[in-house]
Amino acid sequence: MPVASASAVAAGSAAASTSSGSAAASTSSGSAAASASSAELPPDGDTVASPPGANDWTCRPTTAHPDPVVLVHGTFANRYENWLALSPLLKSLGYCVFALDYGMIPGVTSSGSGLLLPIGGLGPVPESAAQLGRFVDLVRTATGAAKVDIVGHSQGGMLPNYYLKFLGGGSKVGKLVGLAPSNHGTTLDGITNLVPYFPGVADLVYTVCKACRDQAVGSDFNTVMASRPDTVPGVRYTVISTVLDEVVTPWRTQFLSGPDVDNQVVQEHCPVSLVEHVGIAFSPTALHLVTNALDPGHATPVFCG
Repeated sequence: MPVASASAVAAGSAAASTSSGSAAASTSSGSAAASASSAELPPDGDTVASPPGANDWTCRPTTAHPDPVVLVHGTFANRYENWLALSPLLKSLGYCVFALDYGMIPGVTSSGSGLLLPIGGLGPVPESAAQLGRFVDLVRTATGAAKVDIVGHSQGGMLPNYYLKFLGGGSKVGKLVGLAPSNHGTTLDGITNLVPYFPGVADLVYTVCKACRDQAVGSDFNTVMASRPDTVPGVRYTVISTVLDEVVTPWRTQFLSGPDVDNQVVQEHCPVSLVEHVGIAFSPTALHLVTNALDPGHATPVFCG
């Protein structure tokens, strides 16, 4: 597996440029593709951009990469901006790549490069996990694959585990790779300890971002998650963390316990790396760890990016 370098990302982007977001809107790929396209739209019907390389509903998995890869963005993000590096890289390596938007609030968007960029990951995590489940079924139907692999960032690395543990996703997923996932909640560098002193501010934030409440240490959601083991039998888990994470804290709480778990730290492979929570989705070292996790039979030594 080649190193996920900046040049590889650029090459992947060029290779995928003809089959990126526009493919998702095409109705020429059959009923599965058409239903998938409509399922990707937020409730207000705005057009959603896909990252380069993603959502080609005509893609068919190869023998080398039989499981399509589903990319799940983080809180206050969207599929386009979160996966500008990883999506074209995986496409260039021969994967069928799909990316969804979830947890959207109608009309809440920002614009860039002439594209609507919705702000997502705001809804309650169980509802977002159900959205992921429906998307996984669309991908499996369109590609004919029995299982998918999932790569998620931040909330997107944690909510698939709710899908696996509580919504029957364990039989449909082969690997779950989390980049800085909020697996056991977060203190936000201690900010959650101040919530009792500023209840009005916290209530305002949680009204807009219900997923923020769910991800806070000690939340009802995290109590439910802790009621079952970290992992589901039959799924291979990889967690990729950075010691400089300032969002999901303490960073070691991202790790999972159980069989078939590989907890990795970027700085163990690149001690001089200054990558933090957001940047981990663009770190060549972290992306190399992702490609190794997706294809462990062809893993290669990881070097500093």
